[in-house]
Amino acid sequence: MDRDLKQRTKQFALRIIKLYLALPSRGLTQVLGTQILKAGTSVGAHYREAQRAKSNPDFISKIEGALQELDETIYWLELLSDSGVVVPKRLEGLHQEAEELLAILVTIARKVKNRPKVKKTIDS
Repeated sequence: MDRDLKQRTKQFALRIIKLYLALPSRGLTQVLGTQILKAGTSVGAHYREAQRAKSNPDFISKIEGALQELDETIYWLELLSDSGVVVPKRLEGLHQEAEELLAILVTIARKVKNRPKVKKTIDS
């Protein structure tokens, strides 16, 4: 699953890059494009950082960073669509993938948060 999710978040970033490159380079569109480029490409970076976490709280923190970036990406996708900059139909697949990744990462974070805590004992 880790390998699949690593690849999936990378593919998501590549799709965001293609979207950015296809946007007209004028005023408002450029601002929205830059925002979605930053948020959408950092999801995979956060996920990769989480794979090297030093503890469960560190892992959760990094996964929650990815979740924030995904939520922000969804917001920028909605703005691009609702403003008419991009035809909504063209963004459906990307929006769906963002929602699916969000659901997967929420599930992962919840599972780690709900793990029973192991008490350390000192042998005498």
